[in-house]
Amino acid sequence: MSEKELSFEYCDKLIHDFEEVINKTIVKESSTYYTGVDLGTACVVLAVLDENYRPVAGAYRYADVVRDGMVVDYIGAVKIVRELKQELEEKLGTELLYAASAIPPGTNTLDSGAIKNVVEAAGFELTSILDEPTAANGVLKIENGAVIDIGGGTTGISILKNGKVVYVADEPTGGTHFSLVISGAYGMSFEEADKFKRDNRRHKELLPVLKPVVEKVSSIINHHIKGHDVKEISLVGGTCCLTGIEEVIEKQTGIYTHKPQNPMFVTPLGIALSCTKEIIE
Repeated sequence: MSEKELSFEYCDKLIHDFEEVINKTIVKESSTYYTGVDLGTACVVLAVLDENYRPVAGAYRYADVVRDGMVVDYIGAVKIVRELKQELEEKLGTELLYAASAIPPGTNTLDSGAIKNVVEAAGFELTSILDEPTAANGVLKIENGAVIDIGGGTTGISILKNGKVVYVADEPTGGTHFSLVISGAYGMSFEEADKFKRDNRRHKELLPVLKPVVEKVSSIINHHIKGHDVKEISLVGGTCCLTGIEEVIEKQTGIYTHKPQNPMFVTPLGIALSCTKEIIE
C-alpha cells in the first residue's frame, strides 16, 4: 500500500470513529481529554479525544455566529460552545478542561483574540490556536499538495511543501453561494435552501444546478495554485460534502482531487489532535 493510500486510510478511519462516537459516546477511564473547538461559518463542532488521542465523543450544531471566519455573534458563540461542552460532559461523566481551536489562514491579527475569548468563556482552558489548514493536515498528513477548505462564505487555499504551509489565500464563494443558487432555482427561502442542500439524497439532483458555482471555486483554485507545481488536492469543509464536487474540481483543475469520508470533520479532529495540557497565557 502506498504512503498516499495509508494517509487516506488513517484520515477516513479517524473520521469514521468520530462519526460513531457522535452517536454513541465511549465512556472509559482516561487521565485527560482533549477537545477541538471548530467555530465554522455554518457549523460549530466539538471533537473530544482521550489520552491516546482517540475519538470518544463529539457534537455539532448548525449556527450563524461566525461569518467568513470572523465571530459576529460573540454571546451566541459562547452559548453554543458552552451547551455542547455541557452535553458532552454529561455523556462522559467528567469535566472537559483542555481545548484547542483554529482560525482561517491570514486572520490571526484580526480574530485570534475573539476565538480565544469564546473558548475560555465557555469554560475551557485554551492550549492552542493554529491555522485551519495546519489543523486539517494533522489528519490529512499531506507532505506536498493543496488543502482546499470550502466553507460557508469563502474558499481557502493552502499550499503545503514538505508538510508545511507555504502559501495561503481566501476568496469569497462557498456554501452561502450554493444556498443562494438553490434558493433562486427552487423558489425557496435562503434558510430552506440551506437545509435542502444538506440532504445527500438531493445531491444528484443538485450537482448540475450548482455546477457553475463549483466551477467558479475551481477557477479560484487554479488561480492560486498557478506556479506552485501542485499535484494533489484535498478537500475539507462542510460544503465539500456535496456528492460529486470532487469530480468537477478534478476535471476543471486537471489535478488529482481527494475528498475524505466526511470533509466537515477533518478540521475539528485536527484541532483536537493539537490539544495539550499546556495553557496559553
